[in-house]
Amino acid sequence: MSGTESIQAESGSRQAMLGKSIGIDLGTSTVLIYVRGKGIVLREPSVVAMDKTTGKYLKVGYEAQEMLGRTPKNIVAIRPMKDGVISDFDTTEYMLRYFIRKVNGHSIFHPDAVICVPSKINEVEERAVRLAAANAGAGSIDLIEEPMAAALGAGIDISRPRGVMVVDIGGGTTDVAVISLNDIVLSDSIKCAGDKFDEAIIRYVRKAYGIVIGKRTAEDIKIRIGCLSPRPSPLTMTVRGRSVSTGLPREFIISSENVMSALSDCASAITEAVHDILSHTPPELISDISADGITLTGGGSLLYGTDKMLASRVGIQVHRDEDAASCVAKGTGTAIDHIENMSDIKVNSPKKKLWTQY
Repeated sequence: MSGTESIQAESGSRQAMLGKSIGIDLGTSTVLIYVRGKGIVLREPSVVAMDKTTGKYLKVGYEAQEMLGRTPKNIVAIRPMKDGVISDFDTTEYMLRYFIRKVNGHSIFHPDAVICVPSKINEVEERAVRLAAANAGAGSIDLIEEPMAAALGAGIDISRPRGVMVVDIGGGTTDVAVISLNDIVLSDSIKCAGDKFDEAIIRYVRKAYGIVIGKRTAEDIKIRIGCLSPRPSPLTMTVRGRSVSTGLPREFIISSENVMSALSDCASAITEAVHDILSHTPPELISDISADGITLTGGGSLLYGTDKMLASRVGIQVHRDEDAASCVAKGTGTAIDHIENMSDIKVNSPKKKLWTQY
């Protein structure tokens, strides 16, 4: 065997031993997994169905989501992530194990993982993510803050000495960050995002119409006619729910203007978080952000008029990424590439910032 062939064989053997490298967007409402060389290969709801009588898990992902609000007494559909962090450790571990096995196939090697976490996660929550991923079958585990991953996934060059602002609206949290020179200068994470939008719609319908609707119906209203700024032509939707007074089924019509009114407090909370970060940002970086605009990412940003609402309230142009819902997962893919190119540096410390390493 020639020297070149020997090197190639050794390299191939090393790759086989390493197994796959994956990036996980462990979202409150959706889990996305990125596999190096393949892109995003899994996108499923963060839902697990369990039999309460036996304690046995039954379904995960889309199949479990179909059971939300429709299960008999002995079966419960659980969303183990809440506000961007783990609220049910055992169920999260089971869900992660299921998804990792789904993308890792029959490989006996544990895949290395880069996992996204909210920017204001505490040490206990961080350890829970690491432990759940390790127990679920991940090899080495690195964490990256969601706004950093979102910026990378949106194709922003974060290595320059220039300020960029990212607002990532997910299912459980909205993360706001100013980034420069591969690091986060300022950041904040608020528990107001897609799930809170749904809860606001449920409260509005109960108060305005005296009708109770479920989370899936509220989400459907949000997706179909929801908005944070006025639509050119108002939309309406016929909805069915249960009357508070009679307990019987009742039908009503809700408009996009009604939904915008229901979401006004959520819009204000997001605007306040952005304004607070801007008010503490150094003048030089503010100048850069004013010139380049704010980048909007995350599935929650797909709500109609989010960019217009934010731009009108903070006075800075806002750009929503074309593939906003996938930015964080794509960003983990970029992180994977950089980590594998840093063979002499270990990124294992829970307190280290992933992107201060190069």
